[in-house]
Amino acid sequence: MKKHDKASLAGVAVALVIFLTVALLPSLVYGGYAGLLLAGGILGTPVEPTVLARALVAFGMILGVVAVASIFAVGGAALGAAVGAVFEKATEATEVQAKEPVPAKK
Repeated sequence: MKKHDKASLAGVAVALVIFLTVALLPSLVYGGYAGLLLAGGILGTPVEPTVLARALVAFGMILGVVAVASIFAVGGAALGAAVGAVFEKATEATEVQAKEPVPAKK
């Protein structure tokens, strides 16, 4: 496993923690609202609290969470891979400079 692969996995982990702390509740709320709009479109308004309507709202909530979590995960992986690549290039440049012989003074 390369260094930037580990960095991308670390980026995913950090992004998912940020998702859990910041974006879980809004994605549930907006997903539920989308499910309610879907139920209203299919079953008519006002939406009666039937099993189908509740299932559509739950489907919207789950879809909202999965969609937003996947956006966070992909963004975190991309950012982690970019940071890992930058650090890998920086360490390679440092190693090359350390391996060059120091000229002797005359």
